[in-house]
Amino acid sequence: MEKKLKKLSKRVNNYFYNYLIKFNSSELIAPMKYGLFPGGKKIRSKIIFDIGKIFKVKGKNLLILAASVEAIHAYSLIHDDLPCMDDDKLRRGKPSTHIKFGESTAILAGNSLLTTAFEILSDKNFKIEDKTKSRLINLLARCSGQTGIAGGQYLDLNYEKKKVSLQKILKMELKKTGKLFEFCCIAPLIIKKDKKNLNLFSKIGKDIGLLFQIIDDLIDFKGKTKFAGKKTQKDQKKGKATIISLLGYENAVKYSNKLKQDIYKKLKKHNNKAKDLRETIDFIMSRKN
Repeated sequence: MEKKLKKLSKRVNNYFYNYLIKFNSSELIAPMKYGLFPGGKKIRSKIIFDIGKIFKVKGKNLLILAASVEAIHAYSLIHDDLPCMDDDKLRRGKPSTHIKFGESTAILAGNSLLTTAFEILSDKNFKIEDKTKSRLINLLARCSGQTGIAGGQYLDLNYEKKKVSLQKILKMELKKTGKLFEFCCIAPLIIKKDKKNLNLFSKIGKDIGLLFQIIDDLIDFKGKTKFAGKKTQKDQKKGKATIISLLGYENAVKYSNKLKQDIYKKLKKHNNKAKDLRETIDFIMSRKN
């Protein structure tokens, strides 16, 4: 699995290098690249390619989807690390973007990566119907803004040091993490114009996002900074509302195992076609960073 992720990561990174080279005169390219490269396992990209394999979507189109998602993800991490947000000084084993380049530059680099995602999807080299292209752009925007990542981050900060219900925590984590994973799972189907499986894979995407977030919280709870590549044990100190803080560590582990089995049940009808996706889900469960 590690080899597959490295191979895919190299492919997505190469796409970015070639895409951004035309903007090299911009002073923001250096901090943008710093937020994008290296590091990152490209799990979201892997899921896009896993789903694409099930439904036989062209690799070139999947690569464009993956690049747009990774740009959004990098933007969100740069902004999450800011002093006014989660105030993290370490990301992927190196100083956070605002530590390296300064706070104002980090904000602008994050903003630029956000808009780059939509540049990539609207590019003339993305050879799909304009109607489909517009739908993907609209969907990714909703996954990134107030109904997605930004809205989830707001709730995450707002829930600190408060007693929050499981329903509210799940809603927050769906926005913060689940929405982008949902996009990864349904974007290939939108390209394929497969309406029949759209609802199923929308649910699968949300479940995978929630699973990813729970594992992230478990890593923070018991993981080591050396292996995680970022500061750990910070959620408890800040009083973050997580499934662990509500249910406890052991019950959070049980919750994640049940979630994994639920995802597998939903994938059952696709049998061997979903082998790569199941492999990715197993990797999400076992990761240490």
